[in-house]
Amino acid sequence: MSRFKWNIYPQLTEDQLKWAGKIPHVVAQILYNRGVTDLSSCDQFLKIDEHLAGDPFLLPDMEKAVIRIFQALLSGETIVVYGDYDCDGITSTAILVRGLSALGGKVRPYIPHRLLEGYGLKSEALEKLKKEGTGLIITCDCGITALSEVKRAHRLGLDIIITDHHMPLEELPRAVASINPHRLDSKYPFSHLSGAGVAYKLLQALYTSLARIMETDNLLDLVALGTVADMVPLVGENRLFVKQGIELINSIPRTGIRELLLQARVSGEIDAGRISWILAPRLNTPGRLEHAMASFKLLMTDSAEEAREISVWLEQKNSERQKLTADAFNKAKEKVREEGLAPVIFVADDDFPVGVAGLVANRLADEFYRPVFVIHTGEVWSTGSARSIPEFNIINALQKCRNLLVHFGGHARAAGFTISTAKLLHLKKALIDQAEVELAGVDLRPHLDIDTVTSLTSLGTGSVFQYIQQLEPFGEGNPEPVFLSKGVTVVDCRTMGPNGEHLRLKVKQNDSVWDAVGFGLGEYINQINTPLDIVYNLELDKWNGREALRLNILDLS
Repeated sequence: MSRFKWNIYPQLTEDQLKWAGKIPHVVAQILYNRGVTDLSSCDQFLKIDEHLAGDPFLLPDMEKAVIRIFQALLSGETIVVYGDYDCDGITSTAILVRGLSALGGKVRPYIPHRLLEGYGLKSEALEKLKKEGTGLIITCDCGITALSEVKRAHRLGLDIIITDHHMPLEELPRAVASINPHRLDSKYPFSHLSGAGVAYKLLQALYTSLARIMETDNLLDLVALGTVADMVPLVGENRLFVKQGIELINSIPRTGIRELLLQARVSGEIDAGRISWILAPRLNTPGRLEHAMASFKLLMTDSAEEAREISVWLEQKNSERQKLTADAFNKAKEKVREEGLAPVIFVADDDFPVGVAGLVANRLADEFYRPVFVIHTGEVWSTGSARSIPEFNIINALQKCRNLLVHFGGHARAAGFTISTAKLLHLKKALIDQAEVELAGVDLRPHLDIDTVTSLTSLGTGSVFQYIQQLEPFGEGNPEPVFLSKGVTVVDCRTMGPNGEHLRLKVKQNDSVWDAVGFGLGEYINQINTPLDIVYNLELDKWNGREALRLNILDLS
């Protein structure tokens, strides 16, 4: 009945946990799994404050960027903020446009059209911007691999400042500055900033240099949106950004965010999970289907009427995006079944919408636990999105195939690329050959990482959940804690939901009785036996003004 391979972290002994003092040992085990090995580092992890913030001038080329922007501000030069069309790029663009405009800068945004222009800096766009009188371009969430485009800009007389967090190549673009925490020469203590985080650090450096009071705290909601949406690890400084940003969203939401939540019929407090599942997909939708400028305008407007109009449109487009994704996923899954499971899933079709290829790849990777490449094929050129598993670094794989590619970029787990359609089969073979070597002996089944084995009785006091709340925000790199309890008695079990797709249970161990819910587990209703081993999260169920702890069951056996 179990859907996953269970990966239980090595469990510490009582002696090994003595450092934890009065902290419940269940919580100490969770902290240890996240790299916390003593009381001092425990305090630092739980205390999310300014000690996590790095000096922006430790980022490479920061001083050069500040000097060039200062020149542009003094001379009234037109500055274009050139951002990516995903949520991280859109929020990065809004951060810099707002921050530079507040300093009196003559600033305008430029976000390329995914379908008509594609990802990153484009020479055609640079030439157009130059003709319109632009002198300085600052990139957001893109540009670090745009060697030829930056070289072309230099010949045109355009200055480029790159702010990016994608992996750089061995050669850097010929830019005025290339600010990227992944540069080998970076002295910055934290390398996992999002594009929005890098943009924010640039503003911090600029405001500090101009001896201006930091007026950008009201941008932290945008930093949080970009950070969560791009699935960078929620550790270190990212925890600070997301915590502060979420506090801002919940206390003083900007006009566009408040209206977006109203249209999505969301009430109650926002957390990182709700950003990931509700806000980010809607902000991403215009860039997937039409033009991302609609989301940018939503984040910039102070007009309730304009925010309402955009949010209504976004809600409609999000429904359209969901249908396109479902249709493309079903078609891709059928192709996988026809071809059989290889170490790499490689599906190509001229009917796959470019804007949802990454979403389809992500769902395939979740279902089949393989690196996935989903390609929209054209007559001459094809564009692909890739998603991977922890055991296979997808950007390294593409770097080994760079002689086949026109353009590529991304991270270890997510990437995009452009390729000549004639070379697709060569790419497929090269990737499969790599995967056969790197994934040899790897159990390619979806797995659950389990923090600790515990009894339901040990969770009954509520103090464990209070500590768990201090571990937030949860996300990539800091997942919500997962527990395993063995030999649990099922007191009651029934399905719920319109089609009986979910399970509702009451479970008992010794004298401890818990309500539990298993989303998407309704099909197992006839396989439920007692006693059971259950894997779950601990969560607060809020219903009709009442709050109660319950188990969110992830898997059972």
